[in-house]
Amino acid sequence: MDYCRNTWNSEPDDIEIAMIHIADKHIAVIGAARSGLAAARLLTEKGADIFVSDSGQIRPEIKNKLADNNIAFEENHHSSRAKEVDMAVVSPGVPDHADIIKYYRETGIPVYSEIEAASWFNKSPIIAVTGSNGKTTVTSWMAHTWHTAGKPYLLAGNIGLAFSDMIHKTEPGTTVILEVSSFQLDHIHSFRPDVSVILNITPDHLDRYQNRFENYIQSKFRITKNQQAEDIFIYNHEDPVLQRRVKELRNLPFHPRLLGYSDRRELHQGAFVRNNEIIFKLRNSEQRLMNTEDIKLPGRHNLNNSLATALAARVSEIRNEAIRESLKTFEGVEHRLELVSIKDGVRFINDSKATNINAAWFALDSFNMPIVLILGGRDKGNDYTALKDQILEKVHTIIAIGEARETIKEQIGNLTPDFKETDTLQEAVILGKKKAKRGEIVLLSPACASFDMFDSYEHRGNVFKKAVHDL
Repeated sequence: MDYCRNTWNSEPDDIEIAMIHIADKHIAVIGAARSGLAAARLLTEKGADIFVSDSGQIRPEIKNKLADNNIAFEENHHSSRAKEVDMAVVSPGVPDHADIIKYYRETGIPVYSEIEAASWFNKSPIIAVTGSNGKTTVTSWMAHTWHTAGKPYLLAGNIGLAFSDMIHKTEPGTTVILEVSSFQLDHIHSFRPDVSVILNITPDHLDRYQNRFENYIQSKFRITKNQQAEDIFIYNHEDPVLQRRVKELRNLPFHPRLLGYSDRRELHQGAFVRNNEIIFKLRNSEQRLMNTEDIKLPGRHNLNNSLATALAARVSEIRNEAIRESLKTFEGVEHRLELVSIKDGVRFINDSKATNINAAWFALDSFNMPIVLILGGRDKGNDYTALKDQILEKVHTIIAIGEARETIKEQIGNLTPDFKETDTLQEAVILGKKKAKRGEIVLLSPACASFDMFDSYEHRGNVFKKAVHDL
């Protein structure tokens, strides 16, 4: 890497120390979803005595995998066996206010996240990406860039496979590209990315952070916690929260190299747009990359996503030719502003991954035609009035679904000529088709979590797509 460490995240001695640290230790893995299973298998392989405990039911296929690995487990409660441990690894879905986490905190039992535990055995350089919105797009775009350049990489974290499932493939010449959520950052200790990226910070998941935005901000910035002078922090220079925090970082005696990106102004170091051209400015040397009109994904938010992707690739010694090709050819990710079908001139757009207000705002900002908007799900302390200007300009019908229906109605139900509620997403699609005219859009951009009605935002998006195809 051009501007990164020439070593990897964990030297061999560090890995040996990590193995000694956990060998024969009694470790509870709290939560038996994807990351919990991955951590349990990895730590078992490294010599730990693992016990998996879940407050809910464990899916049959995961039970089978735990049994195949001779890993003991329990479900529907946390017994004394989950408490009598040397340390715990917690899945991102388990909140800090859960009784078992409170017990660990009160008794001084160390609690680590799955990405922290995996990092103890990592041999690769790490690029870690977080943000309230866009992190799946950017990590996927980075993977596309590395693929285009013919450079080996592993894509993991909050996208695809858990980091722990990839550890055996890590090596110095392979880059690990991690999508990292705030929940995964809450319990890191030594996790240290070579390159960290924060795309934006807007209110989200406040129900997990005592309804305090500041707590959520602090969680996101833990991604830089262990970075040193030879590491890099890439940030969106136009995000006001990031601007303030970067100023604080600059005043610290030790901090990573700070590289911003901006679509509005020129920067001393980083990537920016000048006269519709993307410019790199690194080590006082300027390089023109390409014209912004050649980027395949539309919208200002995707221009910013492309700048973050391009800058991370450039500091990782990816050639400009490959970066250009990647920005010209990347088609986006499923469930993010995905065109599902055109029915009688009406476009149906699946933006199920919009699980917060800011994501829904960007979705609305991407279109300039009349919209039927499907909103709702499990509310996370949302202020739907933040969508007011976009709704007044473009939306003639809101269809509210899920647990958040009443809140949506109270806050913005009077902003559109038509406000409707339905019990199911399928009914919302049918109603949306009736309300939309030729040349208009039916947009699923829920601004809410999916867990009131669905297993995940992917499940919600797939139900929407099936309902559209069934029209």
